[in-house]
Amino acid sequence: MLRSALVLGLELFPTSPAAGALTEGARLAAIYDSILQARFDTARAQLAQACPPAPLEACGALEVVALWWEIQLDPNNRRLDDRLQQSAAAAIRASEQWTTREPDRAEAWFYLAGSRAPLVQWRVLRGQRLTAAREGKAIKDALERALALDPTLHDAHFGIGLYHYYADVAPAALKALRWLLLLPGGDRAQGLREMLMARDRGELLGGEADYQLHWLYFWYEEDRDAGLALLRRLDQRYPSNPLFLRRIAEVQHEYFHDHAASAASWEALIGRAGAAPERFPRLAVAHLELGSEYAHVGDHDRAIAELRQAIDLAPDDDVDDIRARAQALLKKF
Repeated sequence: MLRSALVLGLELFPTSPAAGALTEGARLAAIYDSILQARFDTARAQLAQACPPAPLEACGALEVVALWWEIQLDPNNRRLDDRLQQSAAAAIRASEQWTTREPDRAEAWFYLAGSRAPLVQWRVLRGQRLTAAREGKAIKDALERALALDPTLHDAHFGIGLYHYYADVAPAALKALRWLLLLPGGDRAQGLREMLMARDRGELLGGEADYQLHWLYFWYEEDRDAGLALLRRLDQRYPSNPLFLRRIAEVQHEYFHDHAASAASWEALIGRAGAAPERFPRLAVAHLELGSEYAHVGDHDRAIAELRQAIDLAPDDDVDDIRARAQALLKKF
């Protein structure tokens, strides 16, 4: 469900940049890496130092990106929802003003798209699909404007590629919505080429692209090994972000039916939490899933221990229904 947002979105960002380059692109790429490392405090400290000389609008867009990635670590928790909406509104406003001041600046249109993209994905997560589709059209228009002004702005090709791909493979209901919004049709092969080109040549979106692409390999390309390889590469590059190892554990269970491997991944994730469990907001879920995998391989004693640990660690709000799910599994022993 969450990935259907990709047809609509792209996560992004005073001296003038050279053609095909983003102002202070290397510095902004380092901040994006901090976000993908789930080091959000570090990223915000870097943002405070980066803009200027990087455009203020770039840092506004990246602040929204950081909030979106923080939400993805604990997607059922709504504590950051208002903050994301407010930050996105401010970033969109600032980028719109920039495109008015400098309508021929490709970078301005790129960051306008980037300011909207996390909000669109959040809307899909929260079930606001029609609003997300309307805002997704604005993202597509901004990226097309950016590429018309500067075709070498490779990061912008990623969002266009996402649109081309998903517009082709989308189910009939979503294609009808596309028609209502007067959006053109897609091209799966072209879209994949554009995304890979942007991933390999862009300045900002290498890690982001790998994460988005892994969904395509599992859902549509029927290349599970390639999808898992992307996740392993992300986990190796960004080991402090629990989302990537969590996804590895999930696909080992769902697609490979390898319960022992999935258990090993959940064990590793729990081990990484160590003395900093606050950086792993879904630690109780990890114990729940590890208990379930132990049950699958017949290790009942360890399964019971993990399920009890999940119950003990479940947060007070328990938006993931951890206690109920663990107790239901315990009744089977």
